[in-house]
Amino acid sequence: LERDTRELLACKSISKRKLRTAIDVEDVRREVAIMSALPDHPNIVRLRAAYEDADAVHLVMELCEGGELFDRIVARGHYSERAAAAVVRTIGEVVRMCHAHGVMHRDLKPENFLYAHKKESSPLKAIDFGL
Repeated sequence: LERDTRELLACKSISKRKLRTAIDVEDVRREVAIMSALPDHPNIVRLRAAYEDADAVHLVMELCEGGELFDRIVARGHYSERAAAAVVRTIGEVVRMCHAHGVMHRDLKPENFLYAHKKESSPLKAIDFGL
């Protein structure tokens, strides 16, 4: 909960015990750098802050309560051409915006897109820029 705005936020905590190699540490640094460098975009999860303590690195981001694109695809079983086109258009816009800022996502898959909320009209947001 953000104290001033009362907005609910998500915190991705990465245990330092899991950061065993220099590559693991660099992956986390890269994710923070990429998310910090990207401008606000309605289809990319915003990084609000990054903190480190003795045990973990904590990435504070906007909360997406609507679940993964993958789970919605499975639950629906079938998308109309119009609905599928809207999803593909959103993903294409995310890719275009990332490329315009010198960023390549490198792990585009339904599990790396979350819905902001449970409503059918919820915005779809890209996550996981660490690879």
